Amino acid sequence: MSLNRNWQQFLLDEGLDEKGIFTYIQGLQEIIANIKPRTMTEKRRLALAVNNLREVKRHARKMQNEMMVLQEKLNVLEESLTEGE
Repeated sequence: MSLNRNWQQFLLDEGLDEKGIFTYIQGLQEIIANIKPRTMTEKRRLALAVNNLREVKRHARKMQNEMMVLQEKLNVLEESLTEGE
């Protein structure tokens, strides 16, 4: 195995277990940004994909915020349950 191949494999495996939705969204954004449309139809489809990805990111952020609020509420409930014992 060459050093180049080992380095590439390391970069691909880096943070493998910590991938979240925003990592996947960023990957899709980079892929879309590197696509060069050849026709107007492709250009429109690419613009639609960019807009859809922006909406996905917005909804993911909203879901993450809601999850954090729910986790805080759960912690408060668990604390009040342990205090009541």
